[in-house]
Amino acid sequence: MDDVRTDARELADYGYEQELRRTLSAWAVFAIGFATISPVVGIYAVIQLGFAFSGPVWIWATVVAFLGQLLVAVVYAELASQFPVTGGVYQWVRRLAGPRLGWLVGWIYLSAAVASLTTVAYLGATWLHLLFSDGALSARGHVLLGVVFVAVALAINLLGVEPVKHFLNAGIIAEGVASIAVSLVLLVFVHNNGFGILFDTLGAEAAVGGSATAGFLACLAVAGWAFLGFDATTQVAEETENPRRNVPRALLRAYLFVAFTVLLTGLAVTLALSRPEDAVSGAIADPVFAAVTDGIGAWAEKPFIVVVLIAFFACAISIQTYIGRAVFAFARDRQLPFSPVLATVGERQIPYVSLIVTAVLAALGLLLGLNGNAAATLISFGSGGFYFVFLAVALTALVARLTGRWNPDSGQVRLGRLGLVVNVLAVVWLLFEAINIAWPRTELAPVGGSWVQVWAVILVFSALFLVGLAYVLLARPHTKLASVPAPAADKAPTR
Repeated sequence: MDDVRTDARELADYGYEQELRRTLSAWAVFAIGFATISPVVGIYAVIQLGFAFSGPVWIWATVVAFLGQLLVAVVYAELASQFPVTGGVYQWVRRLAGPRLGWLVGWIYLSAAVASLTTVAYLGATWLHLLFSDGALSARGHVLLGVVFVAVALAINLLGVEPVKHFLNAGIIAEGVASIAVSLVLLVFVHNNGFGILFDTLGAEAAVGGSATAGFLACLAVAGWAFLGFDATTQVAEETENPRRNVPRALLRAYLFVAFTVLLTGLAVTLALSRPEDAVSGAIADPVFAAVTDGIGAWAEKPFIVVVLIAFFACAISIQTYIGRAVFAFARDRQLPFSPVLATVGERQIPYVSLIVTAVLAALGLLLGLNGNAAATLISFGSGGFYFVFLAVALTALVARLTGRWNPDSGQVRLGRLGLVVNVLAVVWLLFEAINIAWPRTELAPVGGSWVQVWAVILVFSALFLVGLAYVLLARPHTKLASVPAPAADKAPTR
């Protein structure tokens, strides 16, 4: 109880009251991060497209994405250890680079986060359909099942923090079974290919103009999706006990554990496929499902689908949790239209209005699925927005570090000079990957799509940036910030 009071006093130093219930332990925060990154959701979304572009070589693109995002996770851990406030990137950029840039970064972040919930719901709908039917899934049916995903995630979140924790724990168990346990079984008992196949494209470059390099870059653009979501831990800082210590630790542990699981599953599936060339040609629509049912037996089909579904639902619930907190943080600072309503906290001490609004927006995004298979498009949208935000945050941190506006060593995560090296490398990686994801590729657009769909990532996020910029210039939300001064960026409040 004394720790909770201390955390509340520290929050007051930032100008905020303790409105949210501070009941999340280090394990609960880890569960949120783990469920949001979700090895099941990550690998199942990436592996099919990875095989199509690079064949078995896809796994090396995943390794590169893991190493690059590890640099970003370390920078985020430094920031989270010093600013234990709900709002994450919006709060960090606002305090280190000013409220105008903070608003723009927060605006793009919210857009990308809603797109990620839409994407998870769309991907999960396929598994929900498989549970009850072996027939084809229509575009309309896909959208409706996606809405079911969003509705369930919202319903669980509206019950309060405690039910969310229980569902996320179930999700971790499901992830362990669906990823780690199954992968170990495949590696030990179903080993149909040698390790040499990991260096063979099996002719996949034909899908991208005959260039293996182009195929690898396209695969790398998609692989970035598997390592998103670790920042979800920062959105529950005001509900976490001793957030300066527990949030960054949970962030890094969740990231590393998920990365290990993703790479283990990718390796196991690639080595287990009896006909990997069918995964390249598209004859096998889902390489993971094929490897499991062919290798373990048809009896495992329905149980495996159930376990995967639990993991997908846990991921959707976790994403809904942190999006609601992000909107709440924005609205609490009077940065959005209808801010007083969006910042409403109910009897269960949750921002229920923000949760409902973001669920509606995510459900509307599912309408993209009416135009056929939208998986690649949605992944590009979600990844593109997040990587733009990652780049803005890493650049802000680097400039603040070099100009003395931020002293990272005053937080719980102290890296000294190594922190500067990590920050620079993170910026280099993010600049490359943001361009790579935004690069117009016909293979990531719907079949027969127009130039608008090919350039969709650049066009949509340019439009979002211009809308946000217009709002900043006309509505001047930065002038509505609370008058209580925030602590200096290089000085942590005393505990």
